[in-house]
Amino acid sequence: MAVEDTQPLISHLIELRKRLLNCIIAVFVIFLCLVYFANDIYHAVASPLISQMPAGASMIATDVASPFFTPIKLTIIVSVFLAVPVILYQVWAFVAPALYRHERKLVMPLLFSSTLLFYVGVAFAYFIVFPLAFGFFAKTAPQGVTIATDITNYLDFVMTIFMAFGVAFEVPIAIVLICWTGITTPEDLKKKRPYILVGAFVVGMLLTPPDVFSQTLLAIPMYCLFEVGVFFSRYYVGKGRKAAVDEETDSQS
Repeated sequence: MAVEDTQPLISHLIELRKRLLNCIIAVFVIFLCLVYFANDIYHAVASPLISQMPAGASMIATDVASPFFTPIKLTIIVSVFLAVPVILYQVWAFVAPALYRHERKLVMPLLFSSTLLFYVGVAFAYFIVFPLAFGFFAKTAPQGVTIATDITNYLDFVMTIFMAFGVAFEVPIAIVLICWTGITTPEDLKKKRPYILVGAFVVGMLLTPPDVFSQTLLAIPMYCLFEVGVFFSRYYVGKGRKAAVDEETDSQS
């Protein structure tokens, strides 16, 4: 009996290993295609800062190996970003057999929309936030201070911003989910708008570097996305719980 009980667990572990290997292979293939352009990729990511630097200023490398390893590190991160649709599909393929019919109908659109929103958040940070933030920082530098940003520190900074905005733009998905499961309703969320606004600035403070400018640029879109989530969530109120009850009733009958 114990051997029979372990067989499903072993089969799940084998399936999990297969899905993880598919994810790793996807990232590796994309990395091989991009590694030749590693320096160009880094220059593209650094261009919002370079374009705002004063004349004669440039980025620097304070570590001997950083001119080589920093672009490679960025290329690996970009490979993971580009492989997100493949990774999410592998997650879907692994969990789909265990889901109810109504859950499967929601998960696939949810994966697609969450991926799209993550990319939109990264694009918003790159095209809107970076030019404004770097322009502000460059103009407020004290007189006599030469701007010379280390390439490794810059990569850490922009990756933090990318992740913060990518995650923050998932707010509508979270709102739809909690209303779909019946945890709350759009009407209750509307009553909490003042607290949500304050919470958006708190989250912006926690997720971004310690400057008011970046926090504000994250908090305002987060609150706007909250309103978008509340608007669309009214079409999903309680549907998840109702569908689960209906499916359980059908299975019992």
